[in-house]
Amino acid sequence: MYATAWLILRDRDRAEDASQEALFRAWRDLPKLRSDASFSAWLMRLTVNAAYDQARAISRRRVREVQLPDDAAALGDGSFGTEDRESLRRAFQRLSLDHRAVVVLHFHAGLPLAEIAAALDIPVGTVKSRLHYARQSMRTDLRPRLGRG
Repeated sequence: MYATAWLILRDRDRAEDASQEALFRAWRDLPKLRSDASFSAWLMRLTVNAAYDQARAISRRRVREVQLPDDAAALGDGSFGTEDRESLRRAFQRLSLDHRAVVVLHFHAGLPLAEIAAALDIPVGTVKSRLHYARQSMRTDLRPRLGRG
């Protein structure tokens, strides 16, 4: 839950707050969960919604830059340089929260499209569309940096 919130928000404190809020909501609303509902999708939806709430609170205040942690191993084989990571971070930050959530759930959490749709309570077609436009946007942002274009 924390990793998902952090990837969406890119702020450790806000991600902790979102995770805690999602756990609180899960505890409070557990009796309302239908027995046939997927617990993991429900919990992911609570996490993403809590991250959205945190992001809205951030946008009401002054926006500040957040540095990436030194976990470059998570970005691949380590061949990404600092400038490349920064370009990737900026491209990701330019995505809307809706697009970021789909990218995180697909590429980081490894969820199939149907589970992402269930977690976000949106149609599968919307998930596909958001993923497509997020990839397209990041590709456009990164193309000059990668020397293609």
